[in-house]
Amino acid sequence: MKFSLVVSDLSGGGTVRAFLLAQVLRRLNYEVEIVGFIYGKEIYAIPPSGIKVVPVPGKNYPDFLWSVQQLLKKIDGDIIYAVKPKATSFGVSILKKLSSSRPLLLDMDDWELSWYGGFEWKYNPGIKQLYRDIFKKDGALRFPDHPLYIQWIENLVSFANAITVDTQFLQDRFGGVYVPNGKDTEMFDPDKYDPEVSRGRYGLSSYRVLMFPGAPRPHKGVEDVLMALDELNQEDLRLVIVGGSPYDNYDQTLIEKWGRWIIKLPKCPVEVMPEVVSAAHVVVVPQRNNIIARAQFPLKLTDGMAMAKPVLSTKVGDIPEILDNTGYLVDPQSPEQIAETIKSIFDNLDDANQRGVKARKRCIEKYSINVMSTILESVIKNL
Repeated sequence: MKFSLVVSDLSGGGTVRAFLLAQVLRRLNYEVEIVGFIYGKEIYAIPPSGIKVVPVPGKNYPDFLWSVQQLLKKIDGDIIYAVKPKATSFGVSILKKLSSSRPLLLDMDDWELSWYGGFEWKYNPGIKQLYRDIFKKDGALRFPDHPLYIQWIENLVSFANAITVDTQFLQDRFGGVYVPNGKDTEMFDPDKYDPEVSRGRYGLSSYRVLMFPGAPRPHKGVEDVLMALDELNQEDLRLVIVGGSPYDNYDQTLIEKWGRWIIKLPKCPVEVMPEVVSAAHVVVVPQRNNIIARAQFPLKLTDGMAMAKPVLSTKVGDIPEILDNTGYLVDPQSPEQIAETIKSIFDNLDDANQRGVKARKRCIEKYSINVMSTILESVIKNL
């Protein structure tokens, strides 16, 4: 059988979860391709080798209707798997299901409305504002993923034959089967890499490396780590950011304020990420306590866990359960606690590395692609 994974915006962050699901489905010996709209200049993340990606130019309304027709022609899998409950992914997938009677899965790795205020968001325009939002060239309602449309689409999740989610928050809200944001622990194997060699390759040999292997955004708490580095004021500490943000210039803003502590590495294929993470002494995942973060399973956690790195994170959402005493937890938005924990880790680095070994064992048992494959295979069999 063939799966068509439908992504709302290939130039946005939703591709990362789609690529992970594609790897799991390939492990189950299904043919997989990823189709979706692309609104930016390039695909956000570099696809794993062997994964076919079919982009269709994305448009705003009314041209979006033409884009939908083009995308529908590209969805030819025996099973449709929409990534995120958006008009640009799940909405199009519902149309394909209705016209072809093919089974439809829906995956959620975020609460999409949380980006707009969550439970507090309301759309109550006056007559003039509604007119502008609909008829002006740059009107808000011309954007296919406006939160109003997301709100509507969330009411249609019952159209899916099955739902998969990656956090307890999402499961409580939408139901579905828990499929964690796992990792290919055979690819991410620390025994295959020498950390000193990796640090030399990326110009990090002179530093004690804190690594954030993802795209900085305000809710991810990178600023708290940088404030902790200001407090510690130790010249050989560096925060290494891998890839940077595709959404805005937020990482550049960080560099302008805290450039003395930051080293930025370019984005790289998933096959190269184990070597990059190998260069870290500590992986930091300092999520802040807001509705966006509570609905997420940070993929960076399993980057660090799989590579047996000490992981420093915060008591937010599912993170304490994911780490389960195999990492270091501090209160969210607490640079002082982060600074104290960084100092403690490096003062007792052998003990910290042993904790990292336990984290890898937990990752293999709970959050590996093999575990994801077993869960997803059961979901597919029940369709």
